[in-house]
Amino acid sequence: MVKNIPLILPPFPRGFHLITALITNKIGILPENGLLQLFLQHTSAGITINENADPTVRYDLEMYFNRLVLERDSLFTHIYEGDDDMPSHIKTALTGNCLSIPIMNRKLSLGTWQGIYLCEFRNHGGERRIIATIIS
Repeated sequence: MVKNIPLILPPFPRGFHLITALITNKIGILPENGLLQLFLQHTSAGITINENADPTVRYDLEMYFNRLVLERDSLFTHIYEGDDDMPSHIKTALTGNCLSIPIMNRKLSLGTWQGIYLCEFRNHGGERRIIATIIS
């Protein structure tokens, strides 16, 4: 059985945001076993799994990504939407926009220290849409 659930996330400021609880609350009761696929429908934000306990990890990721992909790089020609436009697309290519998470015993099979992150790469990204697909 396949079930698609469209999710709309509220606007988040630029940075890495733990959204595991937001996702699980919106998708409701999970099947006994299966797979949850999350597909972020954007090219200037990403989704990833990483450390869920220490908030300094999120800060460090933001700082490293900003050093890795500099704004106002003279190589960029795609600059129509501001200084954060092209860097956000490159960062999305690095993190990706899709996750697959096993479901076991009606729970996401995330590791002890794992959480789902929305990676907001724009200064003003706005609402973000995710399609959650549950396969059981």
